[in-house]
Amino acid sequence: MTAVSEPVVTKVATLADLDPLVGKTIGISSWLPVAQDRINTFADATDDHQWIHVDPERATKESPFGGPIAHGYLTLSLIIPMFSEIFAVDSVKMAVNYGLNKVRFTSPVPAGGRVRLNATLKSIEHLPKGGVQVVIDGVIELEGSERPAVVVEGVYRYFE
Repeated sequence: MTAVSEPVVTKVATLADLDPLVGKTIGISSWLPVAQDRINTFADATDDHQWIHVDPERATKESPFGGPIAHGYLTLSLIIPMFSEIFAVDSVKMAVNYGLNKVRFTSPVPAGGRVRLNATLKSIEHLPKGGVQVVIDGVIELEGSERPAVVVEGVYRYFE
């Protein structure tokens, strides 16, 4: 894990300013708590009420994780507020999540755990009708763990 206490933020004026950032870390978010209430709300939103997520008593007694854990997709979805905290292009009028090339859930996030995003600009492609497509290598780190919670390659499109 990266030893950073304060968030690292990249803010640029225009899309043209992104080219020199390819291959570089563009941000590290602050720690975000994953409380049991958030896990329960996610379970309600997705109809995934598996006991390893929503039954702390049973999860503590029976699960191999020693307590309830966040859904993998909940942890992945937290990339949205964390990425928004660390990266911005002032001139962008519209940004869209174009998809994911790869996602791996490498370590469970216990209820009450904290995660943060460490993001690198992997590549940039200038689109024929304007705008850019960027690929971001993201590592959702789990506080106190050598292993990340999620490793993700996200694709985003930005338009000025």
